[in-house]
Amino acid sequence: MFTSTLTIAAVLAALIALSEWLATRTWLRHFGAALLVIVLTAIVANLGVIPTYGPDTPLYGAIFTYVAPLGIFWLLLLVDLRSLGQVGGPTLLLFLLGACGTALGAAAGHWVVGGADALGEQHAALAGMFTGTYVGGSVNYNAVALEYGVMEDAALYAGAAAVDNAMTTVWMVVCVTLPRLLVGFWPKAENQEERVAHGPIEDDGEVMRIFDLAVVIALGIAAVSLSDVLADSLKESAGLDIPSVLILSTLALVLAQLPMVQRIKGARLLGLLAVYLFLAVIGSLCDAEALMRMGELAPVLGVFVVVLVSVHGTVVFGAARLLKADLETASVASQANIGGGTSALALARSLGRSDLELPAILVGSAGLALGNYLGFTMVGLLGG
Repeated sequence: MFTSTLTIAAVLAALIALSEWLATRTWLRHFGAALLVIVLTAIVANLGVIPTYGPDTPLYGAIFTYVAPLGIFWLLLLVDLRSLGQVGGPTLLLFLLGACGTALGAAAGHWVVGGADALGEQHAALAGMFTGTYVGGSVNYNAVALEYGVMEDAALYAGAAAVDNAMTTVWMVVCVTLPRLLVGFWPKAENQEERVAHGPIEDDGEVMRIFDLAVVIALGIAAVSLSDVLADSLKESAGLDIPSVLILSTLALVLAQLPMVQRIKGARLLGLLAVYLFLAVIGSLCDAEALMRMGELAPVLGVFVVVLVSVHGTVVFGAARLLKADLETASVASQANIGGGTSALALARSLGRSDLELPAILVGSAGLALGNYLGFTMVGLLGG
């Protein structure tokens, strides 16, 4: 097994390169490079070539903490707010309905598997953790786990995290394939045929100078640092708990409207590379060994999560059908719930919908706040 930071980074870079090649040169292009990065990294990690996610791999933590926000910032530098139109409204509505579907699914899954009798004394906390993570991401998952002491049971916590990340990967596959499978049965939205025909965005090449690259990197690092400082300052001075990613997104969007920033090259390439590194770490989270350590609880928790996301998916895609929203919008909104804003952004690119990139980030950021409330509410409702 490769364990040094440099060799793990080299393997991740090689997997990204392989995913890009497969997504452009083979029949796997229908799945897109984003999904291939997750799946290939999961396979390589579980084969023991590189470690699965854990405290002994600081590179993974650094990618989550620094590289993913940088990717968001760089890609948002490409957004011209004048061209967004009204696309954000349907995405936000479907995201909120999806959050409700997640909460309903958690309650349904808890009942289906038998509640405390099947899940043990931490049954309510587990339901709250999965509600939080499938609305706003792993930050909410860990917040509930810390509050109710789930982390003290290492096998339970690690196994539940493995189930969570395995389902996140599966749901990415679902969100990539459903728009293609259901397009013949779905009411046609305006320009839907053109959007489907365009397919994944593949040409991300840019001609850039060293000056451009240096400026983009400097802007990104400065913006991430400033957003963290502002978030901490607002919390201490005004009691406002605003996620730093929202501040970062605002900074990026303001800068993106400046003509001098629009002329700088390199943001697209750096942003995509950062997002792919983030997705590779998501793949490393799919730990088969952690699932095996759970014993009999693993299939029970698996059934619980399958019920949860099935209810969520029924709500999101059912609402999209009633509202006559297109399939790509529904998929991106759902992925923003289950996988978070960064994976939803990657999905939007895989589906050829660059117009959904900003809504994906924004609703995913909103989920960071909403997920905590729903997660703790679920624990209370189930008697935690």
